[in-house]
Amino acid sequence: HVQLVESGGALVQPGGSLRLSCAASGSIFRVYGMAWYRQVSGKERELVASINEDGMPNYVDFARGRFTISRDNAKNTMFLQMNSLKPEDTAVYYCNAHYNDLERPNKYLEVWGQGTLVTVSL
Repeated sequence: HVQLVESGGALVQPGGSLRLSCAASGSIFRVYGMAWYRQVSGKERELVASINEDGMPNYVDFARGRFTISRDNAKNTMFLQMNSLKPEDTAVYYCNAHYNDLERPNKYLEVWGQGTLVTVSL
């Protein structure tokens, strides 16, 4: 059983910065691609950025140039550095990972975190 726990969400003023963290724990065998998503109440969850096992990042248009995704494979942790935040970045941010666990090392599994709230407001 593998869990993802996000942290770092907070209230921040427009133009400010936040760093989100996502830590994977449990019976991890291997973690493949990881990603950050966000969701505004009443809207669909949307991709923010993803990063593969080798650390290669990909960003959606609104995140490119402002957000930086990274990971520490040794600690099974992923980060999202968010700069120049805007009110429209207000959302619950979720991390996502694909992995194998120790009990099923050949099975490709997916897990979501519980989310962390980011509020950008004066």
